[in-house]
Amino acid sequence: MAISPTLAGPRPLISAVIPAYNEAELIEDAVLRVAAVLEALTPAYEVVVTNDGSTDRTGEILARVQLERPSAHLRVVTHEHNQGYGAALASGFDAAQGVLIFMTDGDEQFEVAELAGFVPDLNDATDLVIGWRRRRADPPLRLLNAWLWNQLVNTLFGYTARDVDCAFKLFRREVWESVTVRSRGATFSAELLVKARRLRFHVKERAVSHRPRQAGQATGAKPRVVARAIRDLLRLRKTLDRDVALDRQTFVDPPTGQLNCRR
Repeated sequence: MAISPTLAGPRPLISAVIPAYNEAELIEDAVLRVAAVLEALTPAYEVVVTNDGSTDRTGEILARVQLERPSAHLRVVTHEHNQGYGAALASGFDAAQGVLIFMTDGDEQFEVAELAGFVPDLNDATDLVIGWRRRRADPPLRLLNAWLWNQLVNTLFGYTARDVDCAFKLFRREVWESVTVRSRGATFSAELLVKARRLRFHVKERAVSHRPRQAGQATGAKPRVVARAIRDLLRLRKTLDRDVALDRQTFVDPPTGQLNCRR
């Protein structure tokens, strides 16, 4: 994995993390759109894109945007080989320098400007603000798969989210630093949310708009992806209590008995 140089100056307030796999048709516009939204919120931002082993021109386009549009504050994490959606997010979160982390996809199905409504919700009583798609603009089979997935996650682990996999989330970096997420595939978001709730981080949900995909191809409904997701979910159910206990132990300050990150 390669990471482009860190930004000079103080830590950004917000890092936007975008996973990208063969998104050559959309990625430049997605980066610039996200950068424009963040610029309107704060000058202290960065856009982190994980190029997850793309075989098209995604990497070339990102390199050109870095060179020609420095005002976008773009950093690129490069996977030499495709590692999966969760792996792309994990690498982006690890590379992000911001106090807050915003995750979204590079397929431009979300109206990124709605982030402005999420920021005030991330108050002293809230650690994560997560979106749910008001009218999900996907084909019927994907809608059915998503409904079944949400039902399965919420049945196995108790209420987790109205829209578990909605790729529109804003959270404090302490959440990522406190939660050990083992999945590197489609179960990534479910595991992050389940463990964050078990660690008593406070979650607020907010409706977001959703548009049809205009280019590229979604991979989440492929049989091997679904099979891996179910396998990872069953593994999570088996190891959840142990993982959460280890995370609690890791983030407790022994002299004070206080958690090192906010709850």
